[in-house]
Amino acid sequence: MLIRKAAEGIQTYESNRNLVLTDGCRADAVPNLEIETGEIVGAGHAATTGRFDDEQLFYLQSRGIDESEARRLVVHGFFADIIHKIGVPAVERGLMDAVEKELAINIGTPDSYAAAVDQTGEEPA
Repeated sequence: MLIRKAAEGIQTYESNRNLVLTDGCRADAVPNLEIETGEIVGAGHAATTGRFDDEQLFYLQSRGIDESEARRLVVHGFFADIIHKIGVPAVERGLMDAVEKELAINIGTPDSYAAAVDQTGEEPA
């Protein structure tokens, strides 16, 4: 992140969150903060990497949700939390649609989603 001289009085924070979904993969987070002015309110940065949370999976399965749907829900929640901070509905919808398509390819679709597609022939909005 670059804070230019013209950004005096700014307060900002850079966060890099990574979710490791499979064994053997890795995430290299390199947060970078460059400040060109000494007149800022505050600036910070952080990076986190975490593996898929088995406790969340167990909790959902203990509530009667099958494993693939539970995995889909955990990953969906991770991305939804980040995407909904954008604040531009059209951009958020596009990104969530892309997430749902990837989840459908890699994990499968929930029954309600698949049923809606079967009935209309189109993906639900």
